[in-house]
Amino acid sequence: MKHHRGLIAVNLFLLLLLAAVTLAPSSVAQRGGGGVSGGRARGEYTMLSGQMSGSSASAIFVIDSANQDMVALRWNESTKSLDGIGYRDLREDAQASPGR
Repeated sequence: MKHHRGLIAVNLFLLLLLAAVTLAPSSVAQRGGGGVSGGRARGEYTMLSGQMSGSSASAIFVIDSANQDMVALRWNESTKSLDGIGYRDLREDAQASPGR
């Protein structure tokens, strides 16, 4: 009978722990960052390839239309990885004066 009380107590404790974890509020990072706190929106990406100005090398341009960002990447044959070669804030570019 004492063993049953111990098992019941452990099961009740585990049930309360499970309820606390399940009902606890989630963090902004778990919601994807687009919450009330003003984090980044979930990205919507487009990839384009093209030539870089003043070079014969090609680049990959990744545009995030939701956050209005663009990143330029180049393939590095020696490390077999993509290297970041540039970043543009498209929202800032759109607001800049045209005579600049």
